[in-house]
Amino acid sequence: MAELEPLYTADEMRAAEARYPGYPGSAPELMERAGAQAARVAQVEFTDAARWTVVCGGGSNGGDGRIMARHLESAGKAVRIVEAKAGEPDLGEPDVIVDALFGTGFSGSPRDDAAAMIERINSSPAAVFAIDLPSGVDASTGEVAGAAVHADATVTFHGRKVGIVVAPGRFHAGRVHVTDIGLEHVETAMRLATAELLRSVPRRHEGDNKYTAGHVLVVGGSRGFTGAPSLSALAAMRADAGYVTVAAPASSLPVLEQRLLEAVKRPLAETDDGIVAASAVESVLEIAHKASSLAIGPGLGRGDGAKELVRRVLAEVELPVVADADALFELEPATWAGPRVLTPHEGELARLLGRTSAEIAAHRLASVQEAVERFSCVVLLKGPDTLLAAPGAGTIVVSLGLPSLATAGTGDVLTGIVAAFLAKGLEPQRAAAAAAVAQQLASVEAPQRAGLVASDLIDALPRVLR
Repeated sequence: MAELEPLYTADEMRAAEARYPGYPGSAPELMERAGAQAARVAQVEFTDAARWTVVCGGGSNGGDGRIMARHLESAGKAVRIVEAKAGEPDLGEPDVIVDALFGTGFSGSPRDDAAAMIERINSSPAAVFAIDLPSGVDASTGEVAGAAVHADATVTFHGRKVGIVVAPGRFHAGRVHVTDIGLEHVETAMRLATAELLRSVPRRHEGDNKYTAGHVLVVGGSRGFTGAPSLSALAAMRADAGYVTVAAPASSLPVLEQRLLEAVKRPLAETDDGIVAASAVESVLEIAHKASSLAIGPGLGRGDGAKELVRRVLAEVELPVVADADALFELEPATWAGPRVLTPHEGELARLLGRTSAEIAAHRLASVQEAVERFSCVVLLKGPDTLLAAPGAGTIVVSLGLPSLATAGTGDVLTGIVAAFLAKGLEPQRAAAAAAVAQQLASVEAPQRAGLVASDLIDALPRVLR
């Protein structure tokens, strides 16, 4: 298995089809294969289904559907073909409805008649099987501008489309099956990370000492917010960093001493309310000289002092820095001294870009790419499909985890893993992608499905990295 698998846009799929011998004259041959594969996969998905309704649009997706219907009939199934343009046809009472309305070329909102058909499909009690991707989902972005089919399962041809991996489109696809129809792969701008990416993370080896194995400096932990840097520090250690230092306001150190046995603690200047002060930057700059990477933001707190500390650290520290949580608050674009990774969730990215969270959720891919242009660094947008974009590079998607990751503290864990991988010398986008893979696989490895807490991920990390 490759470290990164291709994710196709509509244009990239057209390019792959254009390379097929004899294309476009050979297009019917590809369609025949697609329809046959769709019928095969559908019967595996819905083994007991006897009655099928295939809803066909006017394009090639509808052609795939008609060929699929023929194969289903040959297998002894009762099949009704519904032409979407035929007014208000009866869908019957099928066990499964096949969505063959729109293919990869669709974008925007469906016309009123198509939207009405989509709503009829969604309101049916039958299971829904989509060909290539659910109708109404943009194959190139995952955006859903209007009505869209909610499928229980989707068969897609040649390779995964961006639209069935990136939200909100991914929420419409159900179980996804990728089938081969004989096309050659082409270079894609977006790629999907696999577990193999973790093999590129350096491990401690003979001859290493605690410093050469990676020294992570975590800056945060203002009074009342010590949990976040504790999670980041523990995650960095379990992600195989050899040495971790936590720099926090002096009044927070007694709590951190109780929480963290292996990490070194260093006091920072603070305000009367226990928030890190701007003058703490001199201490941070001094400690950073001995570190390999720096994580700033977990439990940092907000205020003028914290904001000034973040500004100077990003502007003056030449180490790779991962900035999360409070370090992202009111962050402004600037010229920074070294490699930077920003790790916002949708709400934080909304503030950075002057948008609403709903706008970010609806346009995740465009939003993370805009953030890269604005801040000129790696941006990791957290979510069920974690997106990692970098200047001059394509976007990597990590989609290996479970919904149990939606709990407080998991972002702090991710920050610590990113910092550990940066400390080991990985290029920033690869370090961030590998960290997201490790964190998400830890959600699978952890025994908890309901009730998972962030520290459960830390306990599972060594098994994942093994």
